[in-house]
Amino acid sequence: MRRALFAGRTRYSSPLSVTHARKFGALGEHLEYRVLGSAAGAGAAPQRFKLFPRTPLRALDGVLFYVWLPFAIASELRSFRPDVVIAQSPYEGLAALAGRSLARSHAKVIVEIHGDWHTATRLYGSKHRARLAPIADRAAVLAVRRADAVRTVSGFTAGLVRALGVEPAAIFHTYTEIAAFLEHEPTSLPSRPRAAFVGVLERYKNVEGLAAAWRIAAPQLPGVTLDLVGNGRQTEVVERLVADLPEQTTWRRKVEPAEVASLLDEAWCLVLPSFSEGLPRVAIESLARGRPVVGSRAGGIPDAIEDDSNGLLVPSGDAPALANALVRFFTEPGLAARLAQAARPSAESLLTQPEEYAARVSALVESTSG
Repeated sequence: MRRALFAGRTRYSSPLSVTHARKFGALGEHLEYRVLGSAAGAGAAPQRFKLFPRTPLRALDGVLFYVWLPFAIASELRSFRPDVVIAQSPYEGLAALAGRSLARSHAKVIVEIHGDWHTATRLYGSKHRARLAPIADRAAVLAVRRADAVRTVSGFTAGLVRALGVEPAAIFHTYTEIAAFLEHEPTSLPSRPRAAFVGVLERYKNVEGLAAAWRIAAPQLPGVTLDLVGNGRQTEVVERLVADLPEQTTWRRKVEPAEVASLLDEAWCLVLPSFSEGLPRVAIESLARGRPVVGSRAGGIPDAIEDDSNGLLVPSGDAPALANALVRFFTEPGLAARLAQAARPSAESLLTQPEEYAARVSALVESTSG
């Protein structure tokens, strides 16, 4: 049985979440594995996991993790002696390449591409991170080109890699637990028309564009409500929107994962105006509940949403176009029902079971190890 070391900044807890438990349970049937990641809180790490502890200074958490990671990888290469290191992003990939050099190991490095690395410093976190963009871009390119293999999750992410002259060794979705969204057949569209937004309130989600679009659309859609769920650095944008349109806008900072399915059942559509996505999980969840997506033609969103089939797509960052799409969705006779009918069937091709995911990872490890 091949050995694999997984390295990524994902936060893990003990016991593992349902998604992680099923994912690694399935992987354990194919591979001997160890995991390097971040701790979600205090307490012992799960078996086979070595986790970087949370730091009191949140701003330094990422920096310290990436300083620690090459040495942690080198240690595992010496003691566990894996055949491959599977890095969750180009940045972990660069750490894996450095760790391999430190350990003088011949282990192969597989870099996974889950999204657009160009946005990591430009659209996430503090705006000051944008100063690191040129360095981060070069680091990502270096990792992709020097990796022994690259795996992508969608046509969009495969295109990013091919633009660098590298052909992905594999393209397949990562397993994500969405049983709560598949447990029951989709309900009919409710009598009260609503649009839902579920996501972090960060720049890459284009929260400001959503607010601008709703200010245009809401006066044309009396009786329609926009329900937002999310928290992040752009809460002030949502607070102002609720204050300006209190009769047509609601906001909750958080709901439990199991409640998201109910939130979608109460809506007619999901709004996804992001500037960038890999393969958007929330869009797949929405489709699974029979709810179309009104969103931007950006990143991996078109890999899940086909315009005028299971949703409506508009140019990224175009608030008036998004407003027009929302007005059309809620006012054009029969449109919402037609798109909703196609939503659930279209989700099927986007779902990956843990056993299928593990088998594909195992095949990639085998082919890369030679």
